[in-house]
Amino acid sequence: MTIKIDAKIVGYEVVKPEEEAAVKEAAQQEKEEKSKAKVIRMTEQVKRPEGMESLEGSTYKIKTPLDDHAMYVTINDIVLNAGTEHESRRPFEIFINSKNMDHFQWIVALTRLMSAVFRKGGDVTFLAEELQAVFDPKGGYFKPGGKFMPSIIAEIGAVIEHHLQKIGLMERDELSEQQQLLLKEKREQIDAAAEKKTAAEVNTEASEPGDEPGYPASATLCHKCNTKAVVIMDNCATCLSCGYSKCG
Repeated sequence: MTIKIDAKIVGYEVVKPEEEAAVKEAAQQEKEEKSKAKVIRMTEQVKRPEGMESLEGSTYKIKTPLDDHAMYVTINDIVLNAGTEHESRRPFEIFINSKNMDHFQWIVALTRLMSAVFRKGGDVTFLAEELQAVFDPKGGYFKPGGKFMPSIIAEIGAVIEHHLQKIGLMERDELSEQQQLLLKEKREQIDAAAEKKTAAEVNTEASEPGDEPGYPASATLCHKCNTKAVVIMDNCATCLSCGYSKCG
C-alpha cells in the first residue's frame, strides 16, 4: 500500500521484529479497552437459589398524616457467595401492602418494576435516590420527629435507602464523634433555655423505630436534611440533626 508523506523526513529508525510485535499487542489491548468502555450493561442476572422456598427480609411501616391506613413495605434479600469471605446480601424482591385500595394500581406497578431491577443485578442504589426526588404537587408532610417527606413515594425511597444501608450496599452518612458531642451540647443548652422560659414546648411525640428524636417546637426546617431541627445558637442557625450551620 502506498502512503504519501507530506512532511520533510528528518530521521528514521528501524523497528525490530520483537518491538513491532510488542507495539501491535499494546495497540490491540488499547483497542479492546476502548471498545469495552463504550457500552456498559448490567449483565449479572440474579436468580432465586435452587430449593429456596423462603427468603430473609425485613418489613417497614409507613404511616403518613395523609391517610388513615398504614403501608407495610417488605424487602426480601438473597445471600450471594454464602460461606465465603465474599458473602453479601442484596435485595431480591419488594412488596407493599395497604388497606387503602386507592393506591393499588401504582403500588403493584412500582413493586414489579423495582423487583425486576433487583433481579437484573448491578448497582441498584440509584432507586433510593430517584424515588426520594419525587415531589407531590399537593405538598408533602412531616414525619414524627420533624423529618419532611415531599411525597409517599419519597418515603418509600427512604425505606429502601435504610434497608440498603442495613445490608451494607450503601454507606450511612454519620457524624463524627466530635460533631455528635457538639450537637449534644447545643441540644442540652436549648432544652435548658426552653425550660426556663416555659414558652417553648419540646415535641415529645412517640415515633416509629428509626425515626429522629423530637426537636424544640421553635425549630425550623433544615434545607440539607429536610428535618425541622434548626435552632439559633450563639447567633448562628444550626441543625441539631445533621450539624449543618450557616456559620460553617
